[in-house]
Amino acid sequence: MIRRHFLIEGRVQGVGFRHWAAGAARKLELTGWVRNLPRGSVEVQAQGREESVDALGELLRKGPASARVVRVTAIDCPVKESEDTFHIRHF
Repeated sequence: MIRRHFLIEGRVQGVGFRHWAAGAARKLELTGWVRNLPRGSVEVQAQGREESVDALGELLRKGPASARVVRVTAIDCPVKESEDTFHIRHF
């Protein structure tokens, strides 16, 4: 099991990105969260099987049809043992 932090930049707010990302993560059976950041980017932390986290990373690089992803930065971070769902956070 791994956990990865993603920062997605571009036209990613106001286009349904958080709901799209949460749906994708849940389909991949990942836990974690997604939220908008004040500067216009989206932040995701996802945890689960490495191949599922990698698959989410590829999806985040494309985004939903109405988004325009310019850059995705990904770094591994410590696993959170008590997490059991993927949810949308607010500022």
